[in-house]
Amino acid sequence: MKLSLLIITLVFWFFNTINSQVQRKVDMQNTRDGENIEYCFTHKKMQALLQNQDFLAQFNLDEIAFDKAMKKGSSSKGTVFRIPVVFHVLHNQGIENISDEQIINAVAILNRDYRKQNADTATVHPDFLGLPYDSEIEFVLATKAPDGTCFKGITRTETISTFQGEDGDAQAQAVRDGNDVYIGDWPGNKYLNFFICDDIGGAAGYTRYPSQWSADDMTNGIWVLHTYVGSIGTSSESHSRVLTHECGHWLNLPHTWGSTNNPGLETSCDTDDGVTDTPNCIGVTACILNANTCDSDNAYWGFDIHDNVNNYMDYSYCCKMFTAGQAARMRVAVQQANTGRANLWSSANLIATGATGSLYLCKAAFSADKSTICLGDEVQLTDDSYNLVTSWQWEITPASGWSFSPGSSASSQNPSIIFNTSGLYSVKLIANDGSISDEELKLNYIRVAPEAAVLPFWEGFENYTSLTNINNWQITNFNDNNAFTIENTTSYSGLKCAKLINFGEASLSIDELTSSTIDLSSIAPTDTVTLSFRYSYRKRDESNYEYLKVFISSNCGSSWAQRKTLGNNNLSPLVSSGFWIPSEESDWTTVHMTNITSTYFTSNFKMKFRFEGNGGNNFYLDDINLYAGSASNDLVLGVQETATISSLELFPNPVEDELQLQFISKQNEAIQFSIVDVTGKILSRQIIKAVAGSNIVLFPVSNLASGAYFLKMGSEETTNALRFIVK
Repeated sequence: MKLSLLIITLVFWFFNTINSQVQRKVDMQNTRDGENIEYCFTHKKMQALLQNQDFLAQFNLDEIAFDKAMKKGSSSKGTVFRIPVVFHVLHNQGIENISDEQIINAVAILNRDYRKQNADTATVHPDFLGLPYDSEIEFVLATKAPDGTCFKGITRTETISTFQGEDGDAQAQAVRDGNDVYIGDWPGNKYLNFFICDDIGGAAGYTRYPSQWSADDMTNGIWVLHTYVGSIGTSSESHSRVLTHECGHWLNLPHTWGSTNNPGLETSCDTDDGVTDTPNCIGVTACILNANTCDSDNAYWGFDIHDNVNNYMDYSYCCKMFTAGQAARMRVAVQQANTGRANLWSSANLIATGATGSLYLCKAAFSADKSTICLGDEVQLTDDSYNLVTSWQWEITPASGWSFSPGSSASSQNPSIIFNTSGLYSVKLIANDGSISDEELKLNYIRVAPEAAVLPFWEGFENYTSLTNINNWQITNFNDNNAFTIENTTSYSGLKCAKLINFGEASLSIDELTSSTIDLSSIAPTDTVTLSFRYSYRKRDESNYEYLKVFISSNCGSSWAQRKTLGNNNLSPLVSSGFWIPSEESDWTTVHMTNITSTYFTSNFKMKFRFEGNGGNNFYLDDINLYAGSASNDLVLGVQETATISSLELFPNPVEDELQLQFISKQNEAIQFSIVDVTGKILSRQIIKAVAGSNIVLFPVSNLASGAYFLKMGSEETTNALRFIVK
């Protein structure tokens, strides 16, 4: 199936997901006040894991080892443990594909909280003034993938698994199979893996306590909703500390009320989090500063102490601290070799993952806000180099036809450029960090449309040997497989057409062919414009469900409107099990589109043909004809009949040596004839004195290269144009 079937699948999945979310009972006791997302699933995930007897046995051994280590104590204060982290963004090209800036913001918040650099520690409840503690644990974006590939510490995986939150293991597998940096496992004892998704089963975040069970597996990580990552982008300040909370769990911190239940249960006073300097409590779901839910801790503290609702391991909206006891517990947890935590911050692993804190330039990279534009448009270039750049040098080729926008220059980090001449432009960025230099070159990256064509417009692809790197048509091959190209062995008219070899292609293959601009601005709003084209296609078998879609744009392709859809049997009910090649006119279908409304009567009109395949057969496209007036089965290339001239006939066509034009004139008159190419360039001109009655005019064409041409015939009354093909 191709894109449309994918869309159908996604729509079907979407409504099933919405239905499942409606049916999925939200445990409101496990949510913060005012939210319908369960804040944390860690205790629930752990309870489910503990039903596995093998896991339970291993986890009990891990806890015994941890308790022994706690009695020995952690390393001396002053040792900072640095953890290499990777953010795996799972997305389906929606808002869940959060920006690099949002992720960098999230890392900054993590480090601020774990190093007690947040100013709000000064505003904790009076019972806890002076108790917020620096855990001396830091999180560093890795810059080397498992195979040594340099990257930003961020991977992106396009997958509908971002919505399938019930199975985190499946989401991890989607990353292994399809991320954009390194295909394979990202070991949990080398990286702390964050999985950023649109749905993780109804929670804002969850992880697992440290265990040898999954020490080196990448599922030894943390799952978080994209709306709870950092404080910017799709997230917010009130959501910004979920990662702080979940990293606490990952470092063996329970909730302040214990590990086995939701907040707010009275029985929580009978459980404990294993940390002596966090008062016993039942947990809160809002910022209830004067909460005092348990008395069992009064003897230890020597007074009736309030609940520590400011603690990161509670559910309040005003969390802002770890205690010394929690810091000690986390520091012991990060030194446990059996759980994989100790290897993370080892010198060897920090070097292997590029998390030493010493940044350098390892790759130059850039992007543009748009790469196909019209004359006079502006392009914003953005430096995406990583991980350290101190200077930039931009080169645009050809060196003329463009200029930097005011305020931009060749040494700007993110320059804007105005293009005033049509053509294909290559862009190079040379980045430097002061000692290391790297460059990225994108050939023919910016496509500036030529001056808009005028009506009537016809394209039979006769003058092309390839569709690659030409400016009149743009091919887009989303799957990097077969793309639109030129076919010179078959066509409806002439010698050539455009073809897409779809035979043998995989499902979900999408290809587009987009025109350059066409000027419709002279068409009156009350007039009619018709787009006609011919295509040839067969299914490979009855099950193929493939689509041809036609889009139009009024603004040089900045936005598109779909105006025609042919799918399944409407595209063709016929089946050809072999490699389809049309051989006669009856193999072709002519389509007339009259739904191009006056909204699109602009100087920057474009059209786009998209084929979405499902393992079917080949597709051919010919005689794309855009003209004023109602639909015509004949090509409209100009006015064909006049008040004085009729019965026009041009032959042979295609022609090799000599072209003949026969017509009937009602009077004696002088007529000018011109041969022009498809760009409108006049190649020859002559004047013939026609006589009343039948006339035959001969035109030698042996000096013309193979391709399409027009014979224009002009008199004082009118101008006619006839297309012919030179073999």
